Order: sequence, then structure tokens, then C-alpha cells
Amino acid sequence: MQKKIILILLAIFFSNFAIAENNYYLMLKNNKVNVRYGPGFDYPVKFIYKKKFLPIKVIDKKENFRRIVDIENNSGWIHTSQLRKNKSFILEKNQTLFSKPTKYSKPIIKIAKGRLLLIKKCKKKWCRVKTEKYIGWLKAENIWGNIN
Repeated sequence: MQKKIILILLAIFFSNFAIAENNYYLMLKNNKVNVRYGPGFDYPVKFIYKKKFLPIKVIDKKENFRRIVDIENNSGWIHTSQLRKNKSFILEKNQTLFSKPTKYSKPIIKIAKGRLLLIKKCKKKWCRVKTEKYIGWLKAENIWGNIN
């Protein structure tokens, strides 16, 4: 009986792990992207994103459409032509932008929670990012998006 329970728990754990592995991040390709109720152009538009480079998480796919969820838990379907590989993230906590990838380097500016940042490159736990006219390094923690 105990072995059966352990096997069931292991099966549940690994199936949840496999499902989580299928989720990945992309970003919006254009300034105006329609999000639909279903995976097709015949479905009505649910809402419209108006933020280029916004990171979104893909949670399902059907043909050329991807079911997505954003940082505010809004979800819907987007055509693949409106998406591109992720190179951005959103801060979930205020952070400082530094001139080099160390907290002992010169601070450039404080960046507020919710700010969209474009990734230039990442190494270890630091990413070189761009926001408006500032470029610098910040610790890749407390973010929504993927740095890989």
C-alpha cells in the first residue's frame, strides 16, 4: 500500500514538472497585438496589447496560435506572427541599475517595480539591460520573464 502511494505521488510530481517545462516566455513583436478568446481568427478579440516587447508566458499551443498569460494573469490566444523570442522581463521589485555586474560598482539609476527592460546579455545572475535612455547591469532576481 505504501509503495502504491509513493508511486502515485511520484507520478503526480513528474507530470506537474513536465507540464511546467512546456511553459516558456516569448515577447510581443508589435505595438498592437490582438488577444483572442480562442485559437483562430474566427474567435473575437478579447483585448489588445499596446506594448511592444512585453514578455508573456506561453501555456498552450494549437497550430499557429499560442495561449498566453501575462504578469497580471490575463490570458488568451495570440497568432505566432505576433510573437518573438523573449529578450525582455518586468521587474517585480524595485532595483538599482549598476555600471558593472556587481553591487559595488557605480549605481546609475533606481528602476521601479513594473518596469519593462530589454535584455542585451546575461551572465551568471546579472543582466545588461536597456530601459529608455539607460543601459546598465542589474541582478536578475524578482523578475517576470526568462533570462535564457
